[in-house]
Amino acid sequence: MELSERLSNGAPPGPAVDPFAEVKDRVHKAVISALGPRLFNADTNVATLGERVEVDVAEQLGEEEGLSRTDREHLARDIADDILGYGPLERLLADDTITEIMVNGPFEVWIERQGQLNQTPARFIDESHLRRIITKMVAQAGRRVDESHPMVDARLPDGSRMNALLPPLSLSGPLLTIRKFPKRRLNGQELVRLGTLTGETVEFLERCVKARLNVLVSGGTGSGKTTLLNIASGAIPEEDRLVTIEETAELQLHQKHVLRLETRVRNAEGKGEVTIRELVRNSLRMRPDRIIVGEVRGPEALDMLQAMNTGHDGSLCTLHANTPRDALSRLETMVLMAGYELPMRAIRQQISSALDVVIHLERMRDRSRRVTAISEVQRMEGDIITLQDIFTFEQQEITSDGAVVGHLGPTGHRPDFLRRFEKYGVEMPFDLFSSGTSWAATGAGP
Repeated sequence: MELSERLSNGAPPGPAVDPFAEVKDRVHKAVISALGPRLFNADTNVATLGERVEVDVAEQLGEEEGLSRTDREHLARDIADDILGYGPLERLLADDTITEIMVNGPFEVWIERQGQLNQTPARFIDESHLRRIITKMVAQAGRRVDESHPMVDARLPDGSRMNALLPPLSLSGPLLTIRKFPKRRLNGQELVRLGTLTGETVEFLERCVKARLNVLVSGGTGSGKTTLLNIASGAIPEEDRLVTIEETAELQLHQKHVLRLETRVRNAEGKGEVTIRELVRNSLRMRPDRIIVGEVRGPEALDMLQAMNTGHDGSLCTLHANTPRDALSRLETMVLMAGYELPMRAIRQQISSALDVVIHLERMRDRSRRVTAISEVQRMEGDIITLQDIFTFEQQEITSDGAVVGHLGPTGHRPDFLRRFEKYGVEMPFDLFSSGTSWAATGAGP
């Protein structure tokens, strides 16, 4: 019986003593190394792969001395299960209601479901067991993690994003965080139902994309930036040629003409790294109509701004920030990371000329995700970039069960970029910006 099953049946938590931990670890690594890419090839027949794994495990165990026949059979089954699956995490990964899995060492596994954190009874046998699962996940993405490379980001075959951290960087054993993404892409109406947006703001966002405005989505970790970017991209016309650039591929675009680019980390010899900045530069030679950068976090900010200013209108990107104003300040800092001694005024002019709209998301105290501001990036006034809020979220109350109740509605300001809508033949009803428009009250999200 699996340790996680014994715990769910009432067995006490804690370390499990496994006298064969070293043997399992040694055989596990040897089989993965021998199979190589065949183990993770999507075209490989599952039944054939299972038979091959069983044969390789039996051969490796045959070289181990001091094992009884019964021990070999049990070890062969356990090792094959770990190689072909993810051990105690298999059930959690299959649960579509779970959005995040957090492994804090071998004996503590947490999940996030509907915005709430809960500890699960799932456990690994020991630290070696957890390391084997992490090694497999990383190998599937063509990356490595060990004492010389103790930190890694990777993407699982189902699109989930994982981050692993090993000792000595971690003082509590191997750490693993898996961000799961819904198999079915959400649409704007579902965000309205969840309270993230209103019908009016969904309509406004879609028309901004059709009018080829450059949009920046900002927010904190887990606030829903990538989800919103996915929904916004759904309004891009089919005839546009899109280039997406990400550190770990997460975007789910369904247009016909999409080129997906992903960064590459350096190899064991310290060579072969390809950064987001290099991909942004290269994308300009690929005749894109729009460039979508999953997250801007470094010197590529300068190249992205230049692309927006040189004929790639309608581009989209995200970054981490606490407010729309902070998002612009972070962009300034990242442009300086490019290594050019540019005057601050010149950087701000680039930003104000390139960006049209900043959409800011926050994760509220009840764990719901809300758009709290949609702001227009206007021109410079002196040395300051002017921001004008078009829609803002106003919190009304916090209910007895902790739910945040508030309104996302227009401020009454009519954006200056409305002439761009006329240029591309996109209609925009003016009453959408009237402060007298009925605001939709939103309760707690998931």
